[in-house]
Amino acid sequence: MTQTDITVHGMTCGHCVAAVTEELKTIDGVSDVQIDLHEGGDSPVHITSEADLDPQAIADAVDEAGYELVR
Repeated sequence: MTQTDITVHGMTCGHCVAAVTEELKTIDGVSDVQIDLHEGGDSPVHITSEADLDPQAIADAVDEAGYELVR
C-alpha cells in the first residue's frame, strides 16, 4: 500500500468532502480517502492506494470535483 498526502483548497462542508472523495476513488488503485476538513481553507487529504498515483490523475480528480489542488 502507498500513502499520498495532498492539500485541497475551498471545501466548506461534508458535501464538498464527499465530492472530492468520490472523484479520488475513481482513480485506479485508490482504496481509501481521508479528509481533514478546514472549512473554506486548505484541507489535508490522505489517499491510500495499491501503487504510486499519477499526480495529474489526482489533479484532474480534484478539479472534476470543483476544487483546487494546492501545490
